[in-house]
Amino acid sequence: MGSDRGPGAVVAGLVLSAAQLPDASFLLHGDSAILSPLLARHPDLSSRVTLRHTDRVVTMSDKPSQVMRSGQGTSMWSCIDAVKNGEATVAVSCGNTGALMAVSMIRLRKLPGVNRPAIACMWPSRNPGGFNVMLDVGADIKAEAADLLQYAAMGASYARNGLKLARPRVGLLNVGTEEHKGRAELKEANDQLAAAAEAGGYEYIGFVEGGDLPSDRVDVIVTDGFTGNIALKTAEGTAKLISDFMREAFNAGILSKFAALLALNSLKRLQRRMDPRRVNGGIFLGLNGTVIKSHGSADETGVAAAITLAYQLSSAGFLERLAARVASTGRAGQDVAAEVGADGAEAKSTE
Repeated sequence: MGSDRGPGAVVAGLVLSAAQLPDASFLLHGDSAILSPLLARHPDLSSRVTLRHTDRVVTMSDKPSQVMRSGQGTSMWSCIDAVKNGEATVAVSCGNTGALMAVSMIRLRKLPGVNRPAIACMWPSRNPGGFNVMLDVGADIKAEAADLLQYAAMGASYARNGLKLARPRVGLLNVGTEEHKGRAELKEANDQLAAAAEAGGYEYIGFVEGGDLPSDRVDVIVTDGFTGNIALKTAEGTAKLISDFMREAFNAGILSKFAALLALNSLKRLQRRMDPRRVNGGIFLGLNGTVIKSHGSADETGVAAAITLAYQLSSAGFLERLAARVASTGRAGQDVAAEVGADGAEAKSTE
């Protein structure tokens, strides 16, 4: 019910997903007076979709704190509770991101050992699969060294299960690749990520810069939510700007339109490769349940992509594997932190 395009786009995406995922079943949460007629147009879905009626909806203007206090009875709350109660393995929502994270935190709680959950997104890249994973992109603006270590473990687990990478390459976003650069927590995290690479099942390549985000040098980029969100929104704005410039250039005159016609096949290939709908869905990592946040403006193709991602992660037993990796990586990071602390204490005592 929280989609910018209305529930029709969500049901249309559900129809596409159902055709691609014959063994999946669905719980659909929202106003039955609106959703029932939409579902009635697709009688083949009747045995696979269970409708859960709710009277209320979380809007894009609702504040997370407000939803935390009085969100019970909304379609978003009902959706998350279905995962909490074991009725569903994954929740997919097009609604208010802040409210969705708040409700997910309240109802699902954090995985043992996780201090700050993160939102992971797919970043277009030169890698064979076409995308890198970056986290956090907005769950929390702060991140200490231990949080960045957990992000690395969670991002690597996501890359293994979502991108089918046996041993993902992990990089830590910084203002330079030299080890002496960056804030104190980044230098501390650099040591911890390197030490925990074996336990986390990833290859640590060290610091990466902004120019590496779309490169084939790395598979998982780790950063705090403040930096990650700004990078994500900047990239989205830049992509939109380039798209607008290209459209203006090809419509500038008769010759330009003729050139666009000659380049039509190439432009279509470029559009398919850069189509954000194919990878729609940021995943909330670090919770006792899997939650996928679809873009609010997603059409049926984007909604179907988010549902397909949910299905893939569920089929892979993603949550159980994630919990195990976070635990083992956390222990390795704690050992390094303890060693660093001991070395610092020894150095002070001998000065």
